[in-house]
Amino acid sequence: MDFGVTPLDGHPLPPRVTICEVGPRDGLQNESTTLPVEAKAEFVDRLVDAGHTLVEATSFVHPRWVPQLADAEDLLRAITPAEGVRYPVLVPNERGLDRALDLGVQDIAVFASATETFSRRNLNRSVDESLEMIAPVVARAREAGVRVRAYLSMCFGDPWEGQVPVPQVVDVATRMMRLGCTELSLGDTIGVATPGRVVALLDALVADGTPLDSLAVHFHDTYGQALANTFAALRRGVTIIDSSAGGLGGCPYAGSATGNLATEDLLWHLHGLGIDTGIDLQKMVETSVWLAEHLGRPSPSRTVTALAG
Repeated sequence: MDFGVTPLDGHPLPPRVTICEVGPRDGLQNESTTLPVEAKAEFVDRLVDAGHTLVEATSFVHPRWVPQLADAEDLLRAITPAEGVRYPVLVPNERGLDRALDLGVQDIAVFASATETFSRRNLNRSVDESLEMIAPVVARAREAGVRVRAYLSMCFGDPWEGQVPVPQVVDVATRMMRLGCTELSLGDTIGVATPGRVVALLDALVADGTPLDSLAVHFHDTYGQALANTFAALRRGVTIIDSSAGGLGGCPYAGSATGNLATEDLLWHLHGLGIDTGIDLQKMVETSVWLAEHLGRPSPSRTVTALAG
């Protein structure tokens, strides 16, 4: 892998990072305010205009469970796809895949949990049963030429089971990738990861045969460790980082989860390291200020707060 940026300690960093913007799905799904579809479409368009090339657009999870995203089909019809931009859509099962394929979706996402308790609370299924459910989704998507992003929750800690052992995470992650997923996002769902644990998990996955360039990281900032964890992942060569505009999001099934890593905070961090993202920070700040007005609350992002004035 070509590394061109060197921080103060001499350890190489990737010269460019792809940010997966999860605000429109993972961010908005946990908001008490439901935006009209026109505002959601404008949100997505603003993200693309700022330079994003990977924007998680919405979800086909049943609206009873995620009512904020009940307008998924209308939103996808309202978005004019930009050339070179991927718009993953989360699908929980084959029914969701059918809806996505009917709309011409080229990127889907599937999800599972590294822990049994969260899997049963979130999916009403065991880990094994959840993998059995998504197996035909992945197979059919790949047959149709659709890319599949996999989300694995509770990779570092679970509010009911505590710290999650690395071998347990590696086992589930490896099984997801063997289904045919093209990318795996490692979720710190409740924000308890620390840099040492991030490195341990990444090293274990690579040692087990998972390609480093297929791995992404998804941090929450409950203990203020999201950027430190990001830096640890960068040092190990990860080049795909999930974040959410303005720090939107949490997890509706894990009450201790706070917001996602804010895209603006991540951009300030990466650009300060000399890492290219292709994203305009000021446009992201303006977008998050605009979104905060629609949601009726200020953005929790410190970078937004600092630059918006």
